[in-house]
Amino acid sequence: MAMVPRLGHIAFLNVLPLTYALAHGAAEGLEVLRASPAQLNGRLEARNLDVSGVSSITYARHADDLLILPDVCIASDGDVRSVLLVSRIPAEQIGNARVLLSDKSASSHALLKIILRRAYDAAPQYETRALVPSDPVPEGAAGALFIGDDALEIYHNPPAGIYIYDLAQEWKRLTGARMVFGIWAAARAFAEAHPDALRMVHARIARAFRDWDSVKAAAITEVLADGRFTRAQLTEYLGSAVVWQLDEETRAGLRLFYQYAAEDGLIDRAPEIVCARV
Repeated sequence: MAMVPRLGHIAFLNVLPLTYALAHGAAEGLEVLRASPAQLNGRLEARNLDVSGVSSITYARHADDLLILPDVCIASDGDVRSVLLVSRIPAEQIGNARVLLSDKSASSHALLKIILRRAYDAAPQYETRALVPSDPVPEGAAGALFIGDDALEIYHNPPAGIYIYDLAQEWKRLTGARMVFGIWAAARAFAEAHPDALRMVHARIARAFRDWDSVKAAAITEVLADGRFTRAQLTEYLGSAVVWQLDEETRAGLRLFYQYAAEDGLIDRAPEIVCARV
């Protein structure tokens, strides 16, 4: 029986090119699990997946067991719109107040802590929990971190009297670099035991993003039915806000993120970025 690779897929609009490809043939011969980045992080760490889209910080914490797939990532060069700090007070006033963190994320937790400490001299009391756009900053909290489609909804429908900070723009202002929120990683054991399967999975992922321009209109049409976003909003978001190419400039931003995370005690050390041979 042929080996069936287990692929973890992030259930957010920021990877719509791959979502569309998987729905139109790219999932053939794969076992696909769709979940939030935080859920997929745990599954890959536990070796319940062979390849997965994961939070970039997950690689830093498990670099000895993982390899990064080349060419592809989830990044931004400035405003990303889908990773937001939503606050009742200006960030300069947060200090040691209570800040809630989305339970769907991991990289953005680290990013927010870096930005609040380095740019706003803040050391909040953090709490991770489920958050919903209808109650963006629950009672008793000064602010909340939203990611993914929930954050994008808040961006386009900002609540009255609330301060909104785009964390990719904050990172750009702090460092001048791109911010890499997600990567695709493979378990080293899987990569060593099944190099042909790894090449196949990588090729399908890379092709989905390479072919995006030719399928963009059709793919966006498929997700408009829920009425959450307009075509114009998604076309702009998936045309300029999200960067999917893991080139040298993007890798430099990832290395800087790891450096800052290590300096701030959020990871044990900044790992070397080791890509799988595909």
